[in-house]
Amino acid sequence: MPAPRVEIRDSAGIRIVENPRPAEGSRLAWRIGPEPLVSIGVLEGEEAYMLYGALDATRLSDGRIVVANLGTNQLRVFDASGTHLENWAAEGEGPGEFTSLSRVEPWPGDSIAAWWTRTAGISVFDSDGNYGRTFRLGGNDEDPKWLALRPQAATKAGSVLATWRWRDADTIVVHLRDGEGDLAASLGTHPGPDLHWADLGNGRYRTWEKIFGRRLVHAPWGDLVAIGVTERYEVKAFRDDGALARIVRRQHDLRPPGPADVEAHIELVVSYVPLGLSPQEKERYQEDLRRELGAVPVVEHLPALDSMMVDALDHLWVREFESPADVRPGILWTVFDPEGRVLGFVETPEELNIYEIGGDYILGHSADELEVESVQLWPLDRRPAAEPG
Repeated sequence: MPAPRVEIRDSAGIRIVENPRPAEGSRLAWRIGPEPLVSIGVLEGEEAYMLYGALDATRLSDGRIVVANLGTNQLRVFDASGTHLENWAAEGEGPGEFTSLSRVEPWPGDSIAAWWTRTAGISVFDSDGNYGRTFRLGGNDEDPKWLALRPQAATKAGSVLATWRWRDADTIVVHLRDGEGDLAASLGTHPGPDLHWADLGNGRYRTWEKIFGRRLVHAPWGDLVAIGVTERYEVKAFRDDGALARIVRRQHDLRPPGPADVEAHIELVVSYVPLGLSPQEKERYQEDLRRELGAVPVVEHLPALDSMMVDALDHLWVREFESPADVRPGILWTVFDPEGRVLGFVETPEELNIYEIGGDYILGHSADELEVESVQLWPLDRRPAAEPG
């Protein structure tokens, strides 16, 4: 199949890449194995393999897998075959300890950076698990405005991509913070979520995001930072000095949401019920929630994209938006090369929430029908398929 025709032009020093949509039903020749090579997580067994709130994971250069396990606020370390080796850090508020562990990512020098949500503290460990230091993203830990500055991802250069959104603002400021937590560059103010304030009576209000409303998505992309808004198929890439370097677009036909889309969305939201409710409380909770959501405005068009991430070879993966009313066997991504040229579609397993894409693997999280969590490593073969005969 011939490669899609891509148009590239420069405008005032900004590279603009206009891409067609890959052919319907087409797929790149890249192949993801039929089952994971490694699966970490059990219903019953040794405590080290019983995961709870495994919110993130990363793979070290020697194949070890480090899992951020919120349930115990530990970094659990496994060898390349999934055998537990040791735990790094512990629950607490001392140096190298965590209270609400949420992320773990590669850091320069084969180190890792891990952070927790309450105070946006970032701790650095070397590849042997030795604690190095902790830094925060500037400001006073007691100042709520500073606590609204949240780390999102680590860059290859050792900076931190962070976002700042104050209370219910509909805009988000994006920063690059250096390895000490200080401001390195501002990447601008971008559209945040579409908000709706629901009047609950007696002077009470609840803030909802409009149904199928926009979200800001972002990811480090080589020596750039990619930022997009889900309402349109466009990604802006910024340099580390805050200047816009590249705009990548892909053809997309906007579709208005239908009644089935809205109903499926509401039922999906309603399905998440707080723990500990009796059957009667659960039913009442869901009825009240359906009624509230029925009054939330629906935006004009379904999102153009869902999310994005960048693999170890600097390919940009953009997840296609899928309405909860649609049925698709896997998760569809459009993959772009490091310069922003479209390569084609790749499909990943439906049950896998991807944390990291390496040169020849995909690392992610899955949960079965009993909600037993597992961190899984799947093989990824980027070689073209062999010609028959």
